[in-house]
Amino acid sequence: MQRLAALERWLAGLDPDARFTLAPASADASFRRYFRVTFTAGAYSGAASGTAIAMDAPPEREDCRPFVHVAGLLERAGLNAPRVLAQDLAQGFLLLTDLGTTTYLAALERDRGLAERLFAGATDALVTWQLASRRNELPAYDAALLRRELELFPEWYVGRHLGATLSPADRETIDRAFALIVGANLAQPKVFVHRDYMPRNLMLSEPNPGILDFQDAVYGPITYDVASLVKDAFISWEEERALDWTIRYWEKAKRARLPVDADFAAFWRDCEWMGLQRHLKVAGIFARLAYRDGKRQYLDDTPRFIGYIRPVLGRYRALAPLAALVDRLEGRGAEARYSL
Repeated sequence: MQRLAALERWLAGLDPDARFTLAPASADASFRRYFRVTFTAGAYSGAASGTAIAMDAPPEREDCRPFVHVAGLLERAGLNAPRVLAQDLAQGFLLLTDLGTTTYLAALERDRGLAERLFAGATDALVTWQLASRRNELPAYDAALLRRELELFPEWYVGRHLGATLSPADRETIDRAFALIVGANLAQPKVFVHRDYMPRNLMLSEPNPGILDFQDAVYGPITYDVASLVKDAFISWEEERALDWTIRYWEKAKRARLPVDADFAAFWRDCEWMGLQRHLKVAGIFARLAYRDGKRQYLDDTPRFIGYIRPVLGRYRALAPLAALVDRLEGRGAEARYSL
């Protein structure tokens, strides 16, 4: 309640003539909260719709500066992201333009027939974002960060969610596989990476899509965002459809002269190994959200990630030891596999 009262005082101080109401807009997996500000008088400059979004990010928990920086990069690239109308970084408050109320995820859950149009817009925007890439603008998605993310899987998913204790041999299997995954990821060309480019963070908006939750953007592997988009945390698609969308992105990227591999089979392998890193990480993150932060609803989606992880592990000979370990930890028999 103290944070909310402080936010209301800050908003009132921006425009003495403003009259407004606040309503929860959304929350995410961090400590940030978002409120929709509806103005009844003296609407702030830039809030032409009569609404804006107020972000509350406690400064002892969250740093708003990356959000402000990446918002500027997206705007300069010509993409539709929230503009910062006002800020108080010391208190952790931002006032942002409002991109609407309907996420891609909500629209697709109502009507999967929208998928082709929405994914076409998402991949167009992704190519535009990547074309804007410049070195030294964003933190590097380096070996240390990739490996730190992967460690969430044994710590939180295996150790806490499954309640399993890894033997020294198990730990060696994981270390060997993680080294291979990180090496494959780092061998890719580098671009701007949103790092959570999925339907939950894309909005039905004009122009389409509106892009949210970009504050963790980095400079890293070119396949990361398309892998996140087609194998999403909260909605699943048939493998053939994910492959088709990836091909369409790859064709657009080639035409735009982005540094994608000229051989789609090699590009798809890069996508699979990048997606594997992400899905191992997110399985760990969702377990941590459930057990550390009390957000138990995230456990409902963990089977989706194991469903992404196991087929990829089974397709590559070098990952076979990790595939066998995951099967054992999950209490499943080994799947029929073919190796590359």
